[in-house]
Amino acid sequence: MYNLLAFLLLAIALILMFVSRRQRQQLGVPQGNLLYEDMDSEGRLRKPLFDPVLNLVGRPDYLIREGDQLVPVEVKSGRSPKQPYESHIYQLAAYCLLVARAYGQRPSHGLIRYPQRSFKVNFTEELETKLLNLLDEIKRKQESSDVPRSHQQTARCRACGYLQICDQSL
Repeated sequence: MYNLLAFLLLAIALILMFVSRRQRQQLGVPQGNLLYEDMDSEGRLRKPLFDPVLNLVGRPDYLIREGDQLVPVEVKSGRSPKQPYESHIYQLAAYCLLVARAYGQRPSHGLIRYPQRSFKVNFTEELETKLLNLLDEIKRKQESSDVPRSHQQTARCRACGYLQICDQSL
């Protein structure tokens, strides 16, 4: 009886490992310990990472620990380009910066996963400098102009991260 129960538990564990490995491969998520997902098991968004100095908020799809490295992963559902889009590279760089500030450990790289391919993006000092310059430029433009909202969708407005400070909310 105990042998049968032990066999069943082992079989279930192997099946779960196989399913988990297959899901990771399909999503392009690397092997390693999953430290963070943008949604919990009930489909609710997790608390985002936040840097109060830069006033930067972000929520990577996944954060994986590969050995001693932290690797943010961003999964995209659109078509797979030959090279990652520049906006996606900067988004991933922002996640790398947020991870460095939140966990005290700078990622060497992050991953952008499109449906048919993945791209490793090195988080170099050059990329970080470009990101910080871009954030400064965005901040200057926000401070120097009154940018009108660009939509008429109430649901989109309710989900906006600037809702609390927007004087044009619907």
